[in-house]
Amino acid sequence: MNSTIKDRVFDVVSVRESFPILSKKVNGKTLVYLDSGATAQKPQTVIDAVDNYYRNQNANIHRGVHTLSQEITVIYENARATIQNHLNAKYPHEIIFTSGTTESINLLAASFGKKFLQAGDEIIISAMEHHSNILPWQVVCEEKGAVLKVIPISEKGELLLDEYKKLLSSKTKMVAITHISNTLGTLNPVKQIVELAHEKGIPVLIDGAQAVPHQKVDVQVLDADFYCFSGHKLFGPTGVGILYGKEKWLNELPPYKVGGGTIKMVTFEKTVYADLPLKFEAGTPHIAGGIGLAAAIDYVNSIGLENIQEYEKELLHYATGKLSAISGLKIIGNAKEKASVISFVIEGIHPLDIGTILDKLGIAVRTGHHCTQPLMEFYCIPGTVRASFAFYNTKEEIDLLIAGIEKAIKMLK
Repeated sequence: MNSTIKDRVFDVVSVRESFPILSKKVNGKTLVYLDSGATAQKPQTVIDAVDNYYRNQNANIHRGVHTLSQEITVIYENARATIQNHLNAKYPHEIIFTSGTTESINLLAASFGKKFLQAGDEIIISAMEHHSNILPWQVVCEEKGAVLKVIPISEKGELLLDEYKKLLSSKTKMVAITHISNTLGTLNPVKQIVELAHEKGIPVLIDGAQAVPHQKVDVQVLDADFYCFSGHKLFGPTGVGILYGKEKWLNELPPYKVGGGTIKMVTFEKTVYADLPLKFEAGTPHIAGGIGLAAAIDYVNSIGLENIQEYEKELLHYATGKLSAISGLKIIGNAKEKASVISFVIEGIHPLDIGTILDKLGIAVRTGHHCTQPLMEFYCIPGTVRASFAFYNTKEEIDLLIAGIEKAIKMLK
């Protein structure tokens, strides 16, 4: 990391000025946005990049000989290179544009299952997975007669690695694991998980949707075979995401969707598909989304992910202390290694009621099962209230959250 960035004092006031929506009034109160785990807000530079595309650069990519098409093709492929560098992928063609994490996992599950899965094979996931990293594997297992295996977790919300080791076998064809739990905030030891799988020649997919906004991800250091994330959680546009895959794997996988852009030659008798990455990018992509995602990456790198990570740790520590002091409140997920996400329940009060009152105070949190229903079942709860912090949040906003919770408790008990 550039030393001038690393050594710079983190200025949250300046950061907040980059996000226009943070000055918005909700129910007469200045917005306190604590739902970045669902979608992050967008800095002005991202908004400008998307606006500029539609105002000044709009054309389709790869196919045109005219100037606009040629220019935007270069810009779009430069965006791919920006993402490649951000993840430290070996080649730009290892970066596949998708609509988000959900499509990335569906793509991999469908393509991998079609080529490599047979009856009796096994796929390993964990008990803390988002539904988007459960359902695609369930579907392909049902289609192929394969079996889905689940790594259990502790009460604290940490993976039981000894149990994971027992699950790995000659039948295991893929391990698909979240980097950071969207509900618990647990930071999983993904490098160790990959190493253990690779000892048996098993590929690993890492769901990085909740990780890339909070920390530096180096896919070569992790040695991940596949890594995916969504642009909108990384302060970029909605509707765009990434599937990274090692070249050797992507070359072996069949296309997921087919159509314009995915081919070298088409006859009525036979089709020859394009080389990477186009083989997996059917149709006109979300061009503005790709450009906006690159702008978001440039923005977070201008601040420095190390600075972001350190500041968010401060927020997490401060909020954990304040919330723990509230009588009847229980934090769900107390892993030793956590990102800036806190889920909690309050004795005798439904999470939805808490969230509704907080909204009246201008405070945006998430309530419900967070697309992790098996996890809710493990903890025997209907759902939680989740506060997820980003580097544009402040301790003063956490104080407002605490005051709002205390007010809600008085009203509802």
